[in-house]
Amino acid sequence: MSNLEIEILMKLGISAILGLVIGLERELKRKPVGLKTSLVISIVSCLLTIVSIESAYMFPGNDDINITMDPLRLAAQIVSGIGFLGAGVILRRGNDSISGLTTAALIWGAAGIGIAVGAGFYIEAMAGVALLIISVEVIPFIMGLIGPRRLREKEINLQLKVRNKENIAGIIPAIKDLDLSIRHIRIKDLEDEHLHLVQLIVTVDYKRRTTDVYYSVSNIDGVQCMEIDSMQ
Repeated sequence: MSNLEIEILMKLGISAILGLVIGLERELKRKPVGLKTSLVISIVSCLLTIVSIESAYMFPGNDDINITMDPLRLAAQIVSGIGFLGAGVILRRGNDSISGLTTAALIWGAAGIGIAVGAGFYIEAMAGVALLIISVEVIPFIMGLIGPRRLREKEINLQLKVRNKENIAGIIPAIKDLDLSIRHIRIKDLEDEHLHLVQLIVTVDYKRRTTDVYYSVSNIDGVQCMEIDSMQ
C-alpha cells in the first residue's frame, strides 16, 4: 500500500472513532439518530472530502487547456446537503413543542467532523468532538445546578377531564399550590356536557419526578381523570 492509501485509511478510521463518540451520546439518550447514522455521516463526509481534495490534482493543465478545480467543492455540498437528514429528525409534537433540534445539530456536527478529518485537521476535529460533548452533556448539567431558575425547570403537559365547569375555578389555584407554575392553559368542552378538557403546560423543578406531579394533581377534587406528558 502506498503512503497515500495508508493516510486515507487512517483518516477514515479517525473519522469513524469521532463519529462513534457523537453517535454513542445520542444512542444513550435513545434519540432517533444514533450510533449507525452518526458513523455513516462522519465516514462518508470524510471520504467525500478526501475524494474532493485528491481529484482536484488529477487533472493537470496543459498548453491548450488549464483546468482549475476547487479542492473542497464536494465538501461545500456536504454542509448544505446534510440538512435533509437534520430536517427528518425535527418533530413537532401535538402540544406545539418541537423536539429533535439538538440531534439535528449533531448530525450537522458529525458531517463537519468528517470534513475536518478528511482535510487533515485531526487535532481540530478531536477538539471539536470534545467541545460538542461538553456542550450537550456537561454545560446543561452545570446550568441545572447553578444556572438561573428557568434553566433548572422542565415543562410538563397535563390534560385533565373535569366534571362540571364550577370545578375548574378551584382546580387552577389548587395546581398552583402544588408548586407548579402554569405557562399555558386551554379549556375545551367535550361531547359529554358534564365533562370539560383542561390542557395545561406547567413548569416544575427538573429534579421533581413526573409521577409525583401525577399523583398530586390527580388527587385534586374535581379531576375526573388525567393524562401527563413529559420530555424528561
